[in-house]
Amino acid sequence: MVLDIDETALSNYKEMAAQDYGYVPSAFDAWEDSAQATAIPGTLRLYREARRLGVSVFFITGRGEAHRAATEQNLKSVGYTSWEGLTLRSPAQSSEATIAYKSGARKTIADAGFRIILNLGDQFSDLKGAPTAEFSVKLSNPFYYIP
Repeated sequence: MVLDIDETALSNYKEMAAQDYGYVPSAFDAWEDSAQATAIPGTLRLYREARRLGVSVFFITGRGEAHRAATEQNLKSVGYTSWEGLTLRSPAQSSEATIAYKSGARKTIADAGFRIILNLGDQFSDLKGAPTAEFSVKLSNPFYYIP
């Protein structure tokens, strides 16, 4: 199972509200590093059930590699306690289109011998591009769009 992080596994609503629903990169970077995002309850329930059933879970996020430690801390602190893989953007991938980046990360998972049964994200760019999952689910996100 592949999960996006922001607005899929974790909610950044508190930070978005604090910024009057605008995007201030330096403020959002500080927010990510604070590891204070809350779990999205439905995704956490799905994650727990998948782990109970022995499904390997992978996170693919647009967050930069510089935020790895805080992202891992945040995921664990809200209940996402283990995973098979966590992919964050390297500096070399920072200008890569999201669809290319995320589908490339899924290809790495598939090439390692995993069958992707579910891909869950809040943006169509989380789901598009080959390889695709057997089932893809797009959550609503009324706050922002990432092409």
